[in-house]
Amino acid sequence: MLSLTTAGESHGPALVAILSGLPAGLVLDHDAINADLRRRQQGYGRSPRQQLEHDEVEVLAGLRHGRTLGTPLALVVRNRDHKNWAWGMSPWAPEGEPEGKGTKPVTLPRPGHADLAGAQKFGLADVRDALERASARQTAVSVAAGAVAKALLAEIGVAVEVRAQGVSPGLGSYATKEERLDARLAAALMGIQAVKGVEIGEGFGLAGMRGSEAHDEIVRDEGGLHRTSNRAGGIEGGVSNGEELVVRAAMKPLPTLMQPLASVDLETGEPGEALVERSDVSAVEALAVVAEAAVAWELARAAREKFGGDALGDFLAAHKAYLERIDWHQR
Repeated sequence: MLSLTTAGESHGPALVAILSGLPAGLVLDHDAINADLRRRQQGYGRSPRQQLEHDEVEVLAGLRHGRTLGTPLALVVRNRDHKNWAWGMSPWAPEGEPEGKGTKPVTLPRPGHADLAGAQKFGLADVRDALERASARQTAVSVAAGAVAKALLAEIGVAVEVRAQGVSPGLGSYATKEERLDARLAAALMGIQAVKGVEIGEGFGLAGMRGSEAHDEIVRDEGGLHRTSNRAGGIEGGVSNGEELVVRAAMKPLPTLMQPLASVDLETGEPGEALVERSDVSAVEALAVVAEAAVAWELARAAREKFGGDALGDFLAAHKAYLERIDWHQR
């Protein structure tokens, strides 16, 4: 089973991801992973930090000569801006006079961010201890992990663009809520910072339709069974049905405002204006790249669960045998 663990703070030394469960022999393209990281940094409204970072992936373990070893894959994306925050974000109590950024406690939480809820949950006096991890900067290493997942999916003919084509029937399960593919995709997208809504296929629109309008009729042609429409978005009963997978996410406005909203100082209890810190103006285009990575990761997890295999050849052989059994051909 594929698993992903990430660590790192927005202005810490680096962001880290550990990917477990990859088959041995999967070829990874360094340039392709870095290309996805660059895509994440582009688009209207991004902050000046995007010109500073120039994100690139480093591999610390699990890869030799461009091929996975079947052992945990360790990815690192360095935060170049950390040099300006070295004192303020030092892992150990720093010595000497404070210098650089992040040296003063943050006590004015921003409405719409995890600032206040995080401080309350973990009993924090300095809101920075919450906001650094809650920051969308963490999505950089998630995009790198998603690029690895796309390399695995490409081996079985899936292309991911937030829509995914070539997804064979049978990924996910209706047996338990934890195995439902739609629930897993929704959770993955809701796990992205600023996302407040997710729908599969026609989603909420289906609630206003009659059954005769909402469901996708089944027909057979020379390619096998398929649907005449795809309002379900490629998933029925928590299981992929072979149609194009369609997922949408709604993003709220970013919470860091140059004209800050009202807040309360957690140290003094007095009213004040929320923290103003460097931020994107808009990150919708970046969200598309992050969402693509999230969908790719969940589909790769579901495919690994379905087809197994310690080596890439075992994985591909199981996938081929399954498609022959169900007589399904991508249209």
